[in-house]
Amino acid sequence: MNQITDNAWLDDYFKRYTSASFEPSIYPLLTEFRDLVLDVRARGNKLIFAGNGASASIASHARVDFTKQGKCRSIDFNEPNLITAFANDFGFEHFMAKATEMFADDGDVLVLISVSGTSPNAVKAAEYARERGLKVVSFTGKSADNPLRQLSDIGFWLDSAAYNVVECTHMLWICTVVDMVVGAAEYSVN
Repeated sequence: MNQITDNAWLDDYFKRYTSASFEPSIYPLLTEFRDLVLDVRARGNKLIFAGNGASASIASHARVDFTKQGKCRSIDFNEPNLITAFANDFGFEHFMAKATEMFADDGDVLVLISVSGTSPNAVKAAEYARERGLKVVSFTGKSADNPLRQLSDIGFWLDSAAYNVVECTHMLWICTVVDMVVGAAEYSVN
């Protein structure tokens, strides 16, 4: 490709995804999630994060940031022993739901991250959480009517099927909420 074509492609790419990622219509969801985190923290409950693949990495990062910076206890289900033992005993499609059953306390919040919003293990975990009366927050993309979003009390959604873009936007939104909880965008983590 030549530079003119590359620049036009990049202009279109960044214009489309910057607009979607920073759309003011997302502000109420960011604020609602922040308020939920503050409530969870005040009650002494915890956030529980889960996802598959890159979304699992985002879940782990979120768990650390909400615990360390946001002072809200958080856990995730990314321990290899947990995943393999629960998947072996209950089936991979049930491991998140069973982990939620065994690790969640009443009043905790389950945060599920899935680009498609159709990952069976995430959907089953959301179904279990709803039955148990736990709040569910989801970060999804692709189809607006995906089942995970439909099961969520707070359903973040990016209108894109581009995995890299959706995953990076999920991370951006999550980190934005951490900063909202802290009350600053730039701060010492000491």
